[in-house]
Amino acid sequence: MHFLPHAQHAAPRSPIRGPALPIGVAVTAIGILFSIGSAPSAPSGADAMPEPVAVMQVPSVHVGATTAADPCADPSVQQAIANGDDAATIAGFGGGAAFREAVVAGNAPCISLSDPTRVWVVVNKSLPLNPPDYEPADLASVPLQMTTPSGRVRSDVAAAVGRMAEVAAAEGVGRIGANNGYRSYGLQVTTYDSHVRSQGQADADAGSARPGHSEHQTGLALDVVACARACGGLDGFGGTAQSDWVAEHAWEYGFIVRYEQVGTPVTGYAPEPWHLRYVGVDLAAAYREGGYHTLEEFFGLPAAPDYGH
Repeated sequence: MHFLPHAQHAAPRSPIRGPALPIGVAVTAIGILFSIGSAPSAPSGADAMPEPVAVMQVPSVHVGATTAADPCADPSVQQAIANGDDAATIAGFGGGAAFREAVVAGNAPCISLSDPTRVWVVVNKSLPLNPPDYEPADLASVPLQMTTPSGRVRSDVAAAVGRMAEVAAAEGVGRIGANNGYRSYGLQVTTYDSHVRSQGQADADAGSARPGHSEHQTGLALDVVACARACGGLDGFGGTAQSDWVAEHAWEYGFIVRYEQVGTPVTGYAPEPWHLRYVGVDLAAAYREGGYHTLEEFFGLPAAPDYGH
């Protein structure tokens, strides 16, 4: 999201339902009716009666239901959560799609979408960070050419974006750089206020998160830019070879493009092809395969285009 002038912007469907029920099958009693009779003797020829035939009725099948098991009761899931191992937790649910389904169905009481330490955290205009001044414990340098001093992200994010940029360059797409990664609550105050002063509140809210509502504060978000001899700005990223490649392949490295144009009515943000959000490979694959365009839809959360205050 935007940062002036080398933009540091501010800153995993229906509401969550009850538990989804697995399908059990109850089969009704099968009745096979044979109507067997004998006709009186008749002369052969046109007046001869045909022999009676057996008539079989096809059995009907009814779908029943049983109570779903709670994935959180699995000891392996409990251990993965205790260890802070998000990938193992998702695997314990049966993969990214199964994890999403359990969360949406309300069948994952051990999963909190507001936990800022987890790759599945959702931060938007109605879901602020808790605590507001949260700071990631494990920050590492972004292994790309930077255009601002905000050059740190979580270590898992740094490793993933490094691999992504290496593959893009090897495939002849061009160099990928970064505008900014982690931003503290205090820096977000400065960033957002500068947008309000220069653009007004409404435009600022469309391109910059208010303090405490920024994905960048989680260390899971990164703004990328296209580089040749030098790196360009955020507004010049869309339409480049790097941008097209990122839109197609970022999920393979655990990233989603968080703010797409189609998702603006849900997120309340103008499209930002440069804003990548790390959710891990399993969730990113499920996100892409399911055809989702916002994390809100992915996790069955209400749209959040506006702040509640």
